[in-house]
Amino acid sequence: MNALKKMSPGRFIALGFAAVILLGAFILYLPISHNEGVDVAFMDAVFTSTSAICVTGLMVVDTYDTYNAFGQTVIALLIQVGGLGVTSIGVGIMLLARRKVDFKDRVLLKETLNLESMRGVVKLIRSVLLMTLGFELVGAVLSFFVFSRDYPLLRAVGISLFHSIAAFNNAGFDNLGGFKNLLDYHDNILLNLTTSGLMLSGGLGFVVIKELFYKRSFKKLSLHAKVVIVMTSGLIVAGTILLKLTEGMSWLGAFFFSTSSGTAGFITYPVSGFTNAGLFIIIILMYIGSSPGSTGGGIKTTTAFVLFKSAYAASANKHCSAFKRKIPAEIQTKAFMLAFLAMVVICFNTLLLSIMEPGYNFIQILFEVVSAFGTVGFSIGITSELKPISEVIIILTMYIGRVGPLTIASIWSVKPLSGLRYSEEGLMIG
Repeated sequence: MNALKKMSPGRFIALGFAAVILLGAFILYLPISHNEGVDVAFMDAVFTSTSAICVTGLMVVDTYDTYNAFGQTVIALLIQVGGLGVTSIGVGIMLLARRKVDFKDRVLLKETLNLESMRGVVKLIRSVLLMTLGFELVGAVLSFFVFSRDYPLLRAVGISLFHSIAAFNNAGFDNLGGFKNLLDYHDNILLNLTTSGLMLSGGLGFVVIKELFYKRSFKKLSLHAKVVIVMTSGLIVAGTILLKLTEGMSWLGAFFFSTSSGTAGFITYPVSGFTNAGLFIIIILMYIGSSPGSTGGGIKTTTAFVLFKSAYAASANKHCSAFKRKIPAEIQTKAFMLAFLAMVVICFNTLLLSIMEPGYNFIQILFEVVSAFGTVGFSIGITSELKPISEVIIILTMYIGRVGPLTIASIWSVKPLSGLRYSEEGLMIG
């Protein structure tokens, strides 16, 4: 217990996710989770559990064809825990049990939700839980109107609840069978818009949603909320136009894919049929991902915004600012560090997979790795064909992408910064 109390927030969060992944894998490995006559290898159970907890959606076995109602319920619960965060769920249970949330728990919540301070963090958790329940119930009801036309009542209810949880938490899992995802509903306006709305709501971040609900005016929003809204809107519009031009799909399909690329992973058209240009556009969208404090992954929209503004400010010899607010130097440094570490993880794991899987071309492997890191779940169709060692690489990539490269890096930072200073010397750059 003393070791847990002394553990850094970053290490606690990382180990918490790992522990839940292993617990989920063990349950999914048990025969009580499988359909009759289906056996699941332990590595496949670990992969599925990791994909669910990391709200990714990459699958080596089909959810409906492999797991029974109990197993699908376990996967839905893992997605819920992964989307909200292990710490948020734990504190939510404490609040329901009327237990006091101590200082350590508040620090963990601050780290989990990427907040700047601990002020009002417990109230925020209450709001997060209520918002999640509200969005998912509305999404399930709207989805039911669609699925009830094609499936029996109880099956339609199960599909609707599972789909709503997966969509809001930006996890591209489906339980329709045959790895179909939403291919059969590419022209269904209600389901496309409902799913897009859930993905977008989960990807904006709970803090931004709360601000929008209470302030209802763009001018009154915080700098964070303004940046998130502008970047999210810009990426969706740009992605929609570019995908429409490169893939020739309908405007509805292009909009859906542009929204889904922000870390959700639902598909209405087979990704395997996309051109290299379309795949590259999606790779960029997956790398950026959603927003801080959301259920999505990637380097985050705010990070990309700070990178662009910092680069422009440096080239124009101006202060880095946005919406009449100066962006602190430490935020700029953190953004560049995060983007750099993400690129290192992606490049290194792409190299490893290229060595392990020589039968696939570079764009296929890069797409798979970025999808895993961004916790998106898009696949060209090679996930289920990967070798066991390659599955391990993808598992680690999903884990790092969900927990965050900076959090993983902070695990090893146990010593305080040394007071030693060296003299400066110039260095030629560029």
